[in-house]
Formats: sequence, structure tokens, C-alpha cells
Amino acid sequence: MSLQIENLSVAYGKSQVIRAFNDHWPEGQITALIGCNGAGKSTLLRALAGLATMQGSLSIAEQPLTPEDQRSQVAYMPQDTSAQSSLTVLEVVLLGRLGSLGLRLPPGIADEAMAALDTFGLTALHARQLDEISGGQRQLVFLTQALFRQPRVLLLDEPTAALDLRHQLLVLDRLQRVSRENGTIVGVAMHDLNLAAQYADRIAGLHNGERIASGLATEVLTPDNLRTMYGIDAKVTLDAQKLPQVLPLRAIE
Repeated sequence: MSLQIENLSVAYGKSQVIRAFNDHWPEGQITALIGCNGAGKSTLLRALAGLATMQGSLSIAEQPLTPEDQRSQVAYMPQDTSAQSSLTVLEVVLLGRLGSLGLRLPPGIADEAMAALDTFGLTALHARQLDEISGGQRQLVFLTQALFRQPRVLLLDEPTAALDLRHQLLVLDRLQRVSRENGTIVGVAMHDLNLAAQYADRIAGLHNGERIASGLATEVLTPDNLRTMYGIDAKVTLDAQKLPQVLPLRAIE
């Protein structure tokens, strides 16, 4: 089973941002979206989450993904998590299950949220307001919220951008485990190509809103594709696990 994306296009006015994008994102796997700034990664994720007007079709197991399905089955975390809020960290995580919350919290749900925060070492911050914590901590809180929702499809826009190296690895380890254990379809926009090669099961490369290549890291992270997508010359070698490692050499004028 997979998320089938067929002829997805997005335009802002007369500007075509995504052009007839086709791909399939399997359940239980991470698909990394790569490409330079402005390639269309964020717009594509927003369209899949139902937050941008699109043309084309989406389906899972040959069943169309309706706008109602997108609201109930898809969790999306944007790159910018700097919105001001007086909510506490625990309250932000609990909002991940807003659809199942009533006037009173179901028994045990607060404990579940605390356990989710503990995954990233955030339990000590549970009573702090969102405005009182760092940008990196805020990013981890919103990631915890997205995971706490237990979605069928999880879409993350640069979830490691504001994090130190240790937390980058913790986040990607956690995403890999969640995708495997829950069969979650995970799509992640990433800039670090070597981390994408290490953690993603598949990579899809974008350039000017068009899919350049998709598949295994060895198939996508080639010198020719990197030249097209990023305008660079790069050396690509294989590490001990036969995964590609990208060494940028020079920008092409």
C-alpha cells in the first residue's frame, strides 16, 4: 500500500510551482524530498496536506484521498514553527488529537502525551509556555504533536533544520521507527543529502517544480542529478553500507 500521487500540479496565480508531479510513497517507509531552495518541496507537502489548491489526484490503496481524509489522516508540520502562543508544551501536544478530545480529557491521554514528550527529553518543559522555549525545542514540540496524532500520512518540512546534531539523529531515528512499527507513510523535505541517504528508504528530487528522479538513494544521488537539481559539481562515493555520500566540489556558474 502506498500514497499514489498522480499529475499533481500547483499554481500561485500565473506561476506554476509544481508541474505534473507523479510518485508513490510506500507505507512503513520514509520518502525524502530534496532540491534547492524554491524547487517546490514545501508547496508539494502543503498540497498533500490539503493546504494548497492543487490539480491531480491522491489515493491510498486505490482509494481516493478526499479533503476530509486529508484532515483526519494526514499530519503536517511546517518548516516555520515560530508562531507565538501562550499554550503550554503539554497543551500543544494534546492538540494533536483535537478531533478526539471533548470537554474533558479522556483518562490517560495526558500520561500518553507526557510519554511522547519524554521521547525527545521534553518532559521537564511540559508546563512551560511555547513562547518561553528555544526555537529548536519548539520544533521538537510540534514534531511530538504530529507523532502524537498517530496519522496515516506524516508530512514534515525540514524537521531537523533548527536542531543540533544529536537531536537531528534522534528525530530521524524516531521517524524511522514510527514508520516501520506503525506502517506510517512519511514524507520529509530535507537539505542534508547524506542524512537523507542514511535514513530515507526512497528519495524524490525536485527542480523547478518537476520531479527529476525518484527511487533509492543510489539512483537519485548521482553527479548528473545533483548538477541538474542544485547547479553543483559533486563527488559521490559509497560508504561501508553501500549508501551514497555526497561531497560538493563547486557551484556551476
